[in-house]
Amino acid sequence: MDTYLYRFMFVRFLFLLSILFFVLLTASLSSLQPLCHDDERSALLQFKDSFILNKSASDNPFGYSKDVASWSLEGGNSDCCSWDGVECNEETGHVIGLELTSSFLYGSITSSNSLFRLRQLERLNLAHNNFNGSQIPFRVGDLLRLTYLNLSYSVFSGQIPSELSHLSKLSSIDLSGNYGLYTLSDLNNLVQNFTTLEDLLLTDINISSPVPKSLENLSSLTTLNLENCELHGEFPTRIFQLPNLRELRIGGNSNLTGHLPEFHSNSFLEVLELDYTSFYGKLPTSIGNLSSLHVLNFGGSRFSGSIPTRIFQLPNLRELRIGGNSNLTGHLPEFHSNSSLEVLVLYETSFYGKLPTSIGNLRFLRVLDFLDNHFSGSIPPSLSNLTQLTYLVMSKNTLTSHIPSSLFANLTQLTLLDLSYNNLSGTLEFDMFPKTKSLSVLLLSSNNFTWQTKANSNDTLPQLDTLRLDSCNLHKFPDFLRNQNKLSVLDLSSNNLQGPIPKWLYNTSIEALHFLILSDNLLIGFEQYQVVLPWPNLESLLLERNMLQGSLPIPQPSIKFYIVQRNLIREMSPLICNLSSLYELDLSYNNLSGKLHPCLGNFSSLFTLQLRRNNFHGTIPKTWAMGSSLKMIDLSENQFQGQLPRSLANCMMLEYLHVGNNQINDTFPFWLGTLSQLKVLIIRSNAFHGAIKIPEINYTFPELHIIDLSHNSISGNLPAEYFLHWIAMKVVGPHNSSYMVGEIHIDGWGDNVDYTVTLANKGRKLDYEKIQDELRVIDFSCNQFEGEIPELVGSLKGLHVLNLSNNALNGHIPSSLGNLAHIESMDLSQNKLLGEIPPQLTQLFFLASFNVSNNCLTGPIPHGSQFDTFQNNSFGGNPGLCGNPLSKKCGDFNYTQNPPSPFENNRSSESPFDFGWKVVVIGYGCGFVIGVVIGQTVIARKYDWFVRTFGKM
Repeated sequence: MDTYLYRFMFVRFLFLLSILFFVLLTASLSSLQPLCHDDERSALLQFKDSFILNKSASDNPFGYSKDVASWSLEGGNSDCCSWDGVECNEETGHVIGLELTSSFLYGSITSSNSLFRLRQLERLNLAHNNFNGSQIPFRVGDLLRLTYLNLSYSVFSGQIPSELSHLSKLSSIDLSGNYGLYTLSDLNNLVQNFTTLEDLLLTDINISSPVPKSLENLSSLTTLNLENCELHGEFPTRIFQLPNLRELRIGGNSNLTGHLPEFHSNSFLEVLELDYTSFYGKLPTSIGNLSSLHVLNFGGSRFSGSIPTRIFQLPNLRELRIGGNSNLTGHLPEFHSNSSLEVLVLYETSFYGKLPTSIGNLRFLRVLDFLDNHFSGSIPPSLSNLTQLTYLVMSKNTLTSHIPSSLFANLTQLTLLDLSYNNLSGTLEFDMFPKTKSLSVLLLSSNNFTWQTKANSNDTLPQLDTLRLDSCNLHKFPDFLRNQNKLSVLDLSSNNLQGPIPKWLYNTSIEALHFLILSDNLLIGFEQYQVVLPWPNLESLLLERNMLQGSLPIPQPSIKFYIVQRNLIREMSPLICNLSSLYELDLSYNNLSGKLHPCLGNFSSLFTLQLRRNNFHGTIPKTWAMGSSLKMIDLSENQFQGQLPRSLANCMMLEYLHVGNNQINDTFPFWLGTLSQLKVLIIRSNAFHGAIKIPEINYTFPELHIIDLSHNSISGNLPAEYFLHWIAMKVVGPHNSSYMVGEIHIDGWGDNVDYTVTLANKGRKLDYEKIQDELRVIDFSCNQFEGEIPELVGSLKGLHVLNLSNNALNGHIPSSLGNLAHIESMDLSQNKLLGEIPPQLTQLFFLASFNVSNNCLTGPIPHGSQFDTFQNNSFGGNPGLCGNPLSKKCGDFNYTQNPPSPFENNRSSESPFDFGWKVVVIGYGCGFVIGVVIGQTVIARKYDWFVRTFGKM
């Protein structure tokens, strides 16, 4: 029995030992064989070799970079499943995941790439690389097992391949941040097969279609991000109520409309962003049911009405941005101490009332922006409780009283403080700021402060980056500026700064200063004159509207914007030729004299050159170079002589040319017609002469809005051939408040320069500090034009002002002028026009000023509409005219006054007695025509008498 038992136990031991040996052998064999498959390993190596590994190819500083460079067979590392960023199936060894975000991949990717041999892939992340603008390969659609696809911020462009819709197992797709991507078909064609989709992120892709209603059926959807996608149409309301939705971001689609539904308390929404859309209507009170909400942003939309108080009381809300809705109104509620708010932005709304003391309960607040509202009263001292605040903006309200001193003592994290454009008062001492060491931007403009600086406090003042104290009642330069070394922007404009600019200012922020604005003061110059100003990085220097005298101060070559208009500057150094980086130069309204430096025509970067109303003389330089960026040249009201240089035609970007009120002696510059962008051409009050040549090209001045040739000696017929090609004159301008400006945009810089002009309009000179974009003007007055008014003038339907007065025009007033439906002022006076006033002109409902005086017109004055408002002086000097408002009734031919002679060549309306023999001929012509007209009328009415009296002669 014992022997049998021992044998049984021995056999059992051997059996167990064999099993253990088999397990160990299997494990040993599996450890010797690589998990990954040879073909997939080869595909990965080829994928790596198809790109350059460049650290600048990944723009995500917070992303963890996968070390693709380590993919190699060297050192026996043949198991691709152990390579960084590669995931394999533990059982089959197939590659099922590539996590290659921020892996420095640079180069194009095509459908022949070895990546698409990895047919078992389930997860693919290539985000934050640089694929050099290549298209998303259509073979991505072959990876049918994909559940996760992330190609965001990887410089893809072109059309999104339709094959992506084959990936029916996708639960997450992210193509965001590829600004060159677009879809040609409806978004529905892309997502229609994604029935299990949880995350759809397409930010910054040009989709240009409505949001498909099919998204309402994606019950698994948790994240929908369609920001800046050019979406339009009505947003499907039921998407807001999807049961699992956590994040909804559709901001930046300005043509996307919609309204908010009622929200239920079982919603899981955590992020709702509708900023800069066209969503409209009132905000539902039920937003207060969104207890999980962390971020609510509908800034820059079109909501109206009051804001439900419950929004401010959402327990988990950290960011509330509702600015830019000017029709939203209300007052701030009482804030509770359990609030989680970190960001509160209410800029440009219609909130009103006093700031509640309870605002001090928002102890987690980092950003507070109340810009441009209607808040009144004082700044509550409790604001100083917000010790985490870094950004405080309360500008453009009606806040009064003083700034609480505790504000600066407690808000030690503050980096930006903007209290400008209020009615704040009191004494400010700059030693209020020492504890606020982090402060870099201080904006206190347009208040009523009194300034005081205590001795020995300068060393502890914060080193600012931006300081704006314009319109702050300053009478001298603040002493604390002596110790500022990091100022980039200094604005002391519109104060009462008098006398010279102190010499110590030269040492203020020498290397850091980029913008120096001292406009609108009473400054007379620099205390210590230097030929060249010291700031080597200064890019903008604004000194206009002061009393600067002597020689023009010359900045360093870094300067881009240099404005010194309306001073008393007399001299301009040749060193101005060193400023070759200039974008804008405005020296208008000074006493500058001498000849103009030819170098100004060679500055390739210069956009605007304004030298109006100085004393420059000599000829205009001929050095205007090809490739010029100039959009505006204003040389008016100087003493330039000679001819207009043909090299101006090299300025192909030119939109505004004003050389009026000089002494230029030339023929009409028809060659300027090649400037296809020219909108304003003013050459009035010079000595231009001769007939206007027929244009040699068919696109003469196609963009012209305003042309003023008045007060010259131009002769011949009106240029009908030009009228034919003035396309912009034929288009009725948009009825909006936009103005004609010169736009300057280079390398992140931007500025708009207003085009200005003085025009004769409605019988008087008007200064246009800004020119409405819709304004169309033709002024050919006070020249020697002759012949008839072309019918083609009636095709210029956008015209607002037409002045052909003081010429020698004859013939009839064309009835086609009745087509000028938007004309406001028409002056045809002082010519030799014949016949009747066309009744079609009564259709001009906007005509406010009309003058046909001193012509040879006959017949009744039309009645109706605007014509019933014109006075006698609109029609005087036409003996053959009759009817209201003239005293002579139609049918009464007894008049005693001799017909006045219109002026043939009246270059100056202020010299009515300066005329020659041609006036006699004009008078004789008018008398002859009037005699014939009267004779025909008498014969028709007194035929029997006429035969008896004159029949026997």
